[in-house]
Amino acid sequence: MIRLDQFGDNALRSLAEQLGERLLAGRKRIATAESCTGGWVAKCLTDVPGSSRWFERGYVTYSNLAKEQSLGVASEVILTFGAVSRPVVEQMAAGALHASGADLAVAITGVAGPDGGSADKPVGLVWLALASRLRPPIAQCHHFEGDREAIRRASVAAALQLFIGAAQV
Repeated sequence: MIRLDQFGDNALRSLAEQLGERLLAGRKRIATAESCTGGWVAKCLTDVPGSSRWFERGYVTYSNLAKEQSLGVASEVILTFGAVSRPVVEQMAAGALHASGADLAVAITGVAGPDGGSADKPVGLVWLALASRLRPPIAQCHHFEGDREAIRRASVAAALQLFIGAAQV
């Protein structure tokens, strides 16, 4: 369980360093596809010295058009399910994996607030997906609480934790 108060900058850096060590040991490279976090996961990863040995690239696809053009997310999927949905985040992760040539890719889309939420998709709803060359995408739905900063920070921490678990495969 992710507690919003436990993910200060030092904790995020520690997670990024753990991930880097596992990826380096496994000789794997990663890519990110981010919407609501605006590149924060990529920033955390590239803050780690030597990250160029395991970080391939990051995509910040904030708009629906960017998701379609950069990651190959189908416009029909966005229209049918909305940008904050399991099908979209899975296509984001798969698209980042394919376009980057990395071994793993994580994608994030969500409603960070303070506005933009709805009854079906409230502020704090975040979808994560991890794609690898070894198995179909894994998706997770989270409901974070707090202000925009807290929701985004928790999203970054959840993505790093998802990556750490997958880096062992």
